[in-house]
Parts: sequence; C-alpha cells; structure tokens
Amino acid sequence: MSDEQRPLASPEPGGAASAGPERHGPEPEAIRFFGTTWLHHDGGYGLRRAGVAVGSLVLAAAGAVVLRFAFQGLEIADVGPFVGILVVAGFAICSALAFRRTWDGFVRRRDPAAESAADRSAQSLMFIGFIGSLLAYFCRSLVEAPGEKLHRTEYAAARERHERRRSTRTGNPAARKSKPKKRR
Repeated sequence: MSDEQRPLASPEPGGAASAGPERHGPEPEAIRFFGTTWLHHDGGYGLRRAGVAVGSLVLAAAGAVVLRFAFQGLEIADVGPFVGILVVAGFAICSALAFRRTWDGFVRRRDPAAESAADRSAQSLMFIGFIGSLLAYFCRSLVEAPGEKLHRTEYAAARERHERRRSTRTGNPAARKSKPKKRR
C-alpha cells in the first residue's frame, strides 16, 4: 500500500474504521511515546519530550547501578583484574555501539533487506549496551522527539509527491461528459 493510500485508523483495536470524512494524502507516521503529536507539537508534546528525557536518564542511571552491583559481584568472587577490565571494556564498547546504532536510527531509515541478518547479530550488542541506547534517547529528546527530523522530512516529501500528483490531475476522465457541439 502506498503512503498516499493508508487506511484510516480504527478508533479501537479490532474495530471498524471511523465513519468520518475520508482523508486524502499521506498520513504522518507515529513515533514511539509521541504518536503523531510531533507534527504540530500539540497534545502534550513538550511534556512527552520532557518525560522521555527524564525517563531515559533515570533508566540509564538504574542500569548503571545494576551493572555496578554485577561488577561488585565479580570483585567478591575475586576473579582477578583481567576479567574486571574485560567486563568494563565489553560494556563500554557495547554501550558505544548501541548509542551509535540508536542515534543512526533517528537520522536515517535502515534498509530492510540488508538489515535482517545484521539486526539479529546486533541484538545481543544492543541488549548488553542498553545504557548507550537510553543515553541516545536522552540526548535526542533534548533537541526533538527521537526520530522527528527523519519522520518530518519523509512526511514532507510524501506530501510534496502527493500534491504534485494531485495538481497534475484533471479529474476522472470517465466522469467527463462530452460537450455538445455548438450549431452554427
């Protein structure tokens, strides 16, 4: 289905589509935690951004505390400094990779065909480096809704394509009536 022909959203899951007037043109894509409020910055957009920023920072701090407990467990087990350094380096590298991968997801759309195998292999890195992903959410939500710029440019391009198509149309050719010829 093209972006110009998306069906109307149901008012409730599994329910029928709304019986209101039919919408024409592309619909904005919803962003996690924001829905479509990013389009006009309405519906509590500012509060949602603040909530995402605070929530992601609190979760990152809680994750750091949990990792600290895990590291203390390694110290109690007396595994040696080499294993401790490996664990810290592993979490730091995975967090940096997760941050970069999450940040890239806000900037550009991934190719779905090329990403299937890469996504599966990177899931464990993203899981281990969850603090990096949370920090990417925090940093991005200070500026905009995470992914808003990407969605806004895609939506503007879709609206432009739709308007260009609509402006070149002259109507339904089958509905046109032939004009009667004037008699002289």
